Amino acid sequence: MHKRTRRTLLVVAGVLLLLAVAVFLRSKAPPEAARLLPESDGIIYFNLKPVRTFLRKDLKPPRRVPEYQEFVDATGVDWERDLDSAAIALHRMADPNGPNGPVAYSMVLTGKLTGKRLNTWLDSHAAGRELYAGHTIYDVPSENRMVRVAQVGYDMIAVSNFPTTEKIHSIIDRHRTAALPFAGSSLLSEHFHEVPLLSVAWGVGQIGLPFSESGAIKVLGLSLPLQDDSTIIASVTPGLPLGNSVRLRVEEIAPDEAKAASQAAALSTIVVLARDVTVQLSSNPSNDALREVLKSTQISQKRNRVVATASLSPDLLGRVTESEDSFGTPATPATESASR
Repeated sequence: MHKRTRRTLLVVAGVLLLLAVAVFLRSKAPPEAARLLPESDGIIYFNLKPVRTFLRKDLKPPRRVPEYQEFVDATGVDWERDLDSAAIALHRMADPNGPNGPVAYSMVLTGKLTGKRLNTWLDSHAAGRELYAGHTIYDVPSENRMVRVAQVGYDMIAVSNFPTTEKIHSIIDRHRTAALPFAGSSLLSEHFHEVPLLSVAWGVGQIGLPFSESGAIKVLGLSLPLQDDSTIIASVTPGLPLGNSVRLRVEEIAPDEAKAASQAAALSTIVVLARDVTVQLSSNPSNDALREVLKSTQISQKRNRVVATASLSPDLLGRVTESEDSFGTPATPATESASR
C-alpha cells in the first residue's frame, strides 16, 4: 500500500474514532438543559418528546381558559405543543413562610419557545429589565415575588423566581460552556450516573421539597417516613416492550443501613394500608391509576438504600392526563404551578 494512502487511512480512522468517543460521551452526559442549571438542592427533568409520542398521541387537545388562549395568540407559544423539555432546579428557602414558600425554582425550558413575539409579551408585562452578558432579563411580578425570564438560546428560555439574580446569571454563564458534555452543577455530577438509561423524567437530590410540610414529605395526603432533605433518585422509564408500561422507580439514600431497614418496613406498611383504602374509592381515571400503581409497588432495601418500584399502563396514564388537562395563562413563560 502506498505510504500516502496508508497515512490518509490512519487519519480517517483516527477521526472516526474520535467521533465515536464523542458520541459515546454525549450519550452518557446529562441533557444540555440540566447542565445549565445552577447549584441547587434538587433537580427534576422532563423530556416531553417521547411522552407525546408514546403516551399522548391519541389525546384530545387540552381545554384552554380565555387568558391562556390570549397568551398563545400573543406569543405564538403553546406549551402543550412547543415545550420539548424542562429542567428544574429546586432551592431550599431559609424562610419557608416567605413569598417563595419552602422552595424556589430555576428552570431551563427548551422547544419552539423563543422569538420576537415572546419578547414583546415579556416587555409589556415586565416591571424591570437587566442586560447581562448580552441577554435581556425581564423581571415579571407574580404572586408577591419577582420571576426573572431570559431567552438564552434560539430554542431555550431560563426562568427563576429565586429572590436574587445569582441563579439566572449562573444559567447564562453556564450556557457559554454548554458544549462540554459533563459540565453542570455538583449535584448533577454526583448523581446523574445513577439515573436509569432512557428515563423520560427523573429527579436527583432533595426532590421531596415541593411535597414538604413541616419537614416531612406528603404524597396524596400520606406522610412518608422520609424527610424533605433526603437524597432521592427518581425516574420514569418506558417498560419493555416499548409502549406496554411506564416504570416508576424511587431510590432513597438513607444515613445508614439500620435507618434504611426501618424506612423500608414503614413504607411497606403504608403501601399495604393504602391498597386497602383505595379499594373503597370510586372508579375514575385518577383513582384507577392510583390503584394500579399501588398494586404493582414493591419495596426493597440494599445496604443504606431503599428502592420503591411500580408500573402504570400508558393507556391509564393517558386517561388521567386527559381528564385533568386544563391550561390556564402562565404568569411567566412557565406553567403557573411551576412558578409556585
